[in-house]
Amino acid sequence: MARQKNTDPKNVAKVRDTRKVVPSAESIFQGILKGDTAALSKGITLVESKSSSHTDQANTLVELCLGQKTASVRIGITGVPGVGKSTFIETLGKNLTALGKKVAVLAVDPSSTQHKGSILGDKTRMPELAKDPNAFIRPSPTGTSLGGVAGSTREAIVLCEAAGYEVVLVETVGVGQSETMVHSMVDFFLLLKLSGAGDELQGIKRGIIEMADAIAINKADGNQLKMAQLAAAEFQRALQLYPPKENGWVPTVVCCSAIENTGIVPLWDIINDYITQARASGYLVTKRKLQNKQWLLQTIDTHLKLAFYGNKAVAATLKELTEQIMENKISAFRATDLLMKRWKKELK
Repeated sequence: MARQKNTDPKNVAKVRDTRKVVPSAESIFQGILKGDTAALSKGITLVESKSSSHTDQANTLVELCLGQKTASVRIGITGVPGVGKSTFIETLGKNLTALGKKVAVLAVDPSSTQHKGSILGDKTRMPELAKDPNAFIRPSPTGTSLGGVAGSTREAIVLCEAAGYEVVLVETVGVGQSETMVHSMVDFFLLLKLSGAGDELQGIKRGIIEMADAIAINKADGNQLKMAQLAAAEFQRALQLYPPKENGWVPTVVCCSAIENTGIVPLWDIINDYITQARASGYLVTKRKLQNKQWLLQTIDTHLKLAFYGNKAVAATLKELTEQIMENKISAFRATDLLMKRWKKELK
């Protein structure tokens, strides 16, 4: 017999109000410490919230989690669309959980510039890992954030570490000259490439390649194996054009196949070697301190933009000046100067 819905207006309103109640930061934190994935999801939702009413709780939660000492490894993974990031992450994640490690995946989906929505389909692209009890997958929209990651990815990393996840994998939207912010929040930066995609010579150009701690030529299987090996040799030669990294690490290029699970274990060994070396030299501690400084500066930039565009007087002036610019009655430089003067006046 079909179950009838309770359509009593009072009960419906009660359920709606209950859903609006946000648990305290302390209660979410306690759940996170216990490894409760529901609490972790609630916590990430809280820090991603754009509502000013959630700001204090979100800040408190992050600070509570920052107080937890962890020995986690943060790995950023980027690559062009179609390189197989999701399949690669699932295979790597399954290898890590087989070693007894807890793995968190923070996957970022692009948001529509028109409708602001995101598909958030990363869990469906990692079905086996999504069912693994030692894995946690959290897809998040980029929103208006640039850099290939979501606006609260740093905070989400902190929460995952407090929940006991030893390896945090951050999958970016894609790859490009602007999509390098992930480099400023991870310990190891992995760049996935394809053979025969016409971008081998990109290794000669400065940009995202010089930030990579390792390059993996994915889909190195079947008829693509030989081409992948040739591409790896090209990238290895290109890397020799770059100066050594400040910690003395020499990036390497490997071939792998996420589908056949080949080359994944050797790549993890490379990551382990890097982390071991960085910890022994003290470089990892120094790097994370500098990343915290950058976290502060980027947060200030974000808050300044929100304060500027959120000011009603500035918004009204911006609308007027935009119309004048569109009619070529004023230059963008002059308009910007007038807007800044108006904002400074509002601040007094």
